[in-house]
Amino acid sequence: MNFLQNWRKRHAPARGVAVYDAVREDPEGVAKLFAECELLRTRAWQSHLELDDSPASLDALDQLTPRWREDPEELPWLGNDAGLYLGTVIVRTVAGASWDVWPGGQPVVRLASGREIDVVDAGLTWAATGAPELFQVYAEASEA
Repeated sequence: MNFLQNWRKRHAPARGVAVYDAVREDPEGVAKLFAECELLRTRAWQSHLELDDSPASLDALDQLTPRWREDPEELPWLGNDAGLYLGTVIVRTVAGASWDVWPGGQPVVRLASGREIDVVDAGLTWAATGAPELFQVYAEASEA
């Protein structure tokens, strides 16, 4: 991805400000990067669940047995992926939703109303405790 190579040239190693700039320079490329969620997709696949970037897939994730909680090293990575996946579903299915990044580098979803959702925090909380459910966060965003 071109924007990632450009980040590395300007900011070695890439920091939050690079992500902040990239969202403005190449929003589609950043959206693709955020949508990868490799660990989450792998764990879902191992549970016979294919993530298709739909709201229904969020509901299916909420039903998985949280085996990742047994591994304190995996939990934050999976939670981060869950948040980025949640954001991906919102951006792809809620009219007017888009990715944004706070100046410190935290990816958030901005709704058409201007409300921002810290999807990474929601994903981390979900991975650690199961609440709020990912579909619940999605449903609230789709109503805003």
